[in-house]
Amino acid sequence: MSGDVGQINPNGSLKIIDRAKNIFKLSQGEYIAPEKLENIYVQSSYLAQIWVHGDSTKDYCVMFAVVDPDQAENYAKQLGVK
Repeated sequence: MSGDVGQINPNGSLKIIDRAKNIFKLSQGEYIAPEKLENIYVQSSYLAQIWVHGDSTKDYCVMFAVVDPDQAENYAKQLGVK
């Protein structure tokens, strides 16, 4: 269980719509407040959406990020990449 509230869309995709818990504990005992991390990372103009997930059986958490396509395109142009 992720601690998140989801909705299955008609096309079969999952949409995270809320968080049931605002904190989780990793296997080594460290408590993580995912909303705090998400609020920090989402400040990047290159990221449109962020989701942080952790599991009490693991000693790490993961972040899923959606890159803002317009910002990515502008950055690529600055680098001379098509």
